[in-house]
Amino acid sequence: MQLKSCYQGFSSLVLFGCHGVVFFSKRCLLRYFSPLGFWGLVNNAGISTFGETGWLSMEKYEKFADVNLLGSIRTTLAFLPLLRKYKGRIVFMSSIIAYFTLGNGIYSMTKAAIEKFCDALRLEMKKFGVQVCIIQPGNYARSTKIQPPVSAEEIWNELSEEEKAVYNKEYVQERADFFNNILSKGSTNGNEVVDAMVDALMSPAPKARYMVAKLKEKALVFVCALFPTVVMDSVLSYALSKVKLA
Repeated sequence: MQLKSCYQGFSSLVLFGCHGVVFFSKRCLLRYFSPLGFWGLVNNAGISTFGETGWLSMEKYEKFADVNLLGSIRTTLAFLPLLRKYKGRIVFMSSIIAYFTLGNGIYSMTKAAIEKFCDALRLEMKKFGVQVCIIQPGNYARSTKIQPPVSAEEIWNELSEEEKAVYNKEYVQERADFFNNILSKGSTNGNEVVDAMVDALMSPAPKARYMVAKLKEKALVFVCALFPTVVMDSVLSYALSKVKLA
C-alpha cells in the first residue's frame, strides 16, 4: 500500500498489483475497513523501458503485461465486491502514450490495453453506482523517475546476434539520444497528476478521463484520434530515427 486516505467515513487506497500485496491488502480491508465503507481504489503500479519490438525479450513483455496491465486487473477484481457495495470509485493510471509510441512500444501496449479494460468496466459499473476514471499524464519522467535515461551501449550489448546483424551502433545511439532528449523535457510538476487523482476520487461529478499534459502533447493526441493513421505514421516516422541502417 502506498497511500491511504479517508473521505466522509470511507477509505481509499493506492495499491501495487502484485499477488502478495493484493492478498494482504484485501485481508486487511475486510478485517478493519469494511465496517466503515470502502470509498475508492487507485491502480497506480507501472514500469517503463525503451526499445524497439525486436530488441526486447518475451520475458520482458510478460513482465510488463503482468505489472502494468494484469496487476491493475488483479487488484480491481479483488476489491470489486466492496466497491460495488459502497458505490465507490476506481481510478486507473494510464498515459497519453496509449495513443502513440515513440520508442517505448511495450509501455504503450500496456496502457492502451488498460484503457480498453477501463472503458468496459466503466459501462458495466454504472448500474451499481461505481464510477471509473482514467488519468492520462503526459511526459512527467523527471518527476516520477519511471523511466531513467537509457544507455546506447547497454542496449547494444543486450541485443541478440540476429538484431545486431540488422541494426548498427550509430542507429541505436541516435535512438537513445532521441529518447533521452524527450525524457529531459519532462515536467517536474508531479502534483498536477496527484491533483487529478484526488479529483477523480473526491469530485461529486468526476471525469471519465483526465488528460494531464502540455498543450503540444494534447495536440498530438488530437491528431492521433481524428486524423487517418497514415498521417500519424508520417508525423512519427519523421520525428523518429533519420539514421540509415547499415
